[in-house]
Amino acid sequence: MKIIEPAVELVDDFDAAAIMKKIERAGRVCYKSEGNIKPDSAEKFIRGIIKRGHESVIEHAAISFKIICDRGVTHELVRHRIASYSQESSRYCDYSAGKFGGELTFIKPCFWSDDDENFKLWRESMALLEKNYLAMRANGAKPEEARSILPNSLKTEIFVTMNLRELRHFLKLRTAPAAHPQMRQVALKIFDILNEKLPAIFGDIEP
Repeated sequence: MKIIEPAVELVDDFDAAAIMKKIERAGRVCYKSEGNIKPDSAEKFIRGIIKRGHESVIEHAAISFKIICDRGVTHELVRHRIASYSQESSRYCDYSAGKFGGELTFIKPCFWSDDDENFKLWRESMALLEKNYLAMRANGAKPEEARSILPNSLKTEIFVTMNLRELRHFLKLRTAPAAHPQMRQVALKIFDILNEKLPAIFGDIEP
């Protein structure tokens, strides 16, 4: 049994300046102010349209992430409908053999310390589920049948693409204090990446 932390990977690094210029060009079509485009005008223009709520303009750019998290988090993630998702399938992945090494991987809950009694009970539960999953596979159950006992804590990988407007919506909801702690843990990692690269678009979001 493996226990790991969640992770977020920016799939393709992008030219932030090019994205800003593209969004400015798109937005200025609305006002027929293309003549005001200057080498340093994009940031001020974009901050202004976001402040006015004219966020449809930023839909012209999208970003992809590969996220490693538990399946419970992905159940919340895929509720954001304006996005594309490709997720590791527990139906077709046989965790009892091959590249998985005959062991299951679980995401460590962020709300308990290692010496917390609840964490110990969680760990014991995951170990028992792994044992029973492997026993079911050994008894001839197919992966799509044995997966019926797998928990929310099972590690999964999901490839996510969202446009910038949907990313803003996602981050406002999922970095808020009321968000589920494990969902918020992932969302904050995404926020840190985007706020560093595109502060004019994401800097007004306050986790």
